[in-house]
Amino acid sequence: MTRHHHRQRTARPEARPRVILALAVVCGAAVGNVYFPQAVSPLVASGLGVSPDAAAGVVTATQCGYAAGIWLLVPLGDRFAHRPLLVTLLTLTGLGLCAASAAPGLVPLIAASALVGVTTVVAPLAGPLAAHLVPEERRGVTGGTLLSGSLAGMLLSRAVGGMLGDRLGWRAPYVLAAVLTLAVAVLAARLVPRTAAPPAQPYPALLAAPLRLLRTEPALRRSCLYQALVFAGFSAMWTGVAPLLTGPAYGLGAGAVGLLALVNAVTMVCTPVAGRLVDRRGPDAVNRACFRLVGGSAAVLALGGLGGVPGVAALVAGTLLLDVGMQSGMVANTVRIQALRAEVRSRLTTAYMTCAYLGGAAGSWLGTRVYARFGWPGVCALVAALTAVALARHRGAGRRAHGGGPHPARTARQGPRP
Repeated sequence: MTRHHHRQRTARPEARPRVILALAVVCGAAVGNVYFPQAVSPLVASGLGVSPDAAAGVVTATQCGYAAGIWLLVPLGDRFAHRPLLVTLLTLTGLGLCAASAAPGLVPLIAASALVGVTTVVAPLAGPLAAHLVPEERRGVTGGTLLSGSLAGMLLSRAVGGMLGDRLGWRAPYVLAAVLTLAVAVLAARLVPRTAAPPAQPYPALLAAPLRLLRTEPALRRSCLYQALVFAGFSAMWTGVAPLLTGPAYGLGAGAVGLLALVNAVTMVCTPVAGRLVDRRGPDAVNRACFRLVGGSAAVLALGGLGGVPGVAALVAGTLLLDVGMQSGMVANTVRIQALRAEVRSRLTTAYMTCAYLGGAAGSWLGTRVYARFGWPGVCALVAALTAVALARHRGAGRRAHGGGPHPARTARQGPRP
């Protein structure tokens, strides 16, 4: 064991940049599998001869599967060595995407999408691995690199998926995603270093820990609520914008959804800025600014229903505000929960991300139904309402913090009691 750790330490300086870059690519490929179905949902509806509402079930199934995978599989990072776990999950995801591409109908496609969601939870596993592989003073930069990879996967998957689907049909993006995921599995098998398996812990205890932390940590509950509400609005908007752009108001193809998402690549520049603001002013101040930003984005997005050039400009500006607000809020929430208890960070992350993606799945479901009944203005009103709930909870927390604004470090560690 001592010789193994000695070899690992001496190998780190040479392998670190290449390994972290490989992990960022792995994160991007895995996260992209959750988001490209949003761009191809209208194509699935026409290709399988089902309603847009029914086709949107593919998006919801993927996100629900992702939330379930975070809860069920991410804790295994505290039980098994990372490299075989990552490679196994990526391989299963690739096979699930192959099954989705060959699905003869909507029900098999939804089932395969749920499987893809469950197994594509590589990004939450890559973060703790990267933190183990680099010195403590490099962990912030390393985390930012992995987040940039995830954001790139989110944005590029929508853009490429929509454009490829327009040209070759809805099955083509699934085939491409399968090929990329399996190729990334090979990359991980070659470049991710071997690590010793952590001390064995009973799987039921690993599953129960996030529930216990949700019960005992008020700051964790607050962060989960914030992200679940904002991510629900984010998912509702991206689910609703696809039928808006492909419908009579614009008459564009599915590729337009991907291009709209690609405009928001500036978010990758804003998240490090948000991190520095959190360091200086604390997560609560950044959360408050993000809620206002997301609420303002709903008003701008509502103008997207006008159509034409003014509508496109409003959609670009509104989605940019929404993306920056949601991602920056995620940085603030993550800092808050990571400052709680260092020895259980992976379990804190499991609880937080599960709640966030359950909120996202609920937002996709709500967005589909609100758009069907009330159109695009209803979706924008939903985004505003969800954000208003989060802001009201935040103000209530501030009032209970004995006024006068606590020190940022204290806020991050404790958070006000609900």
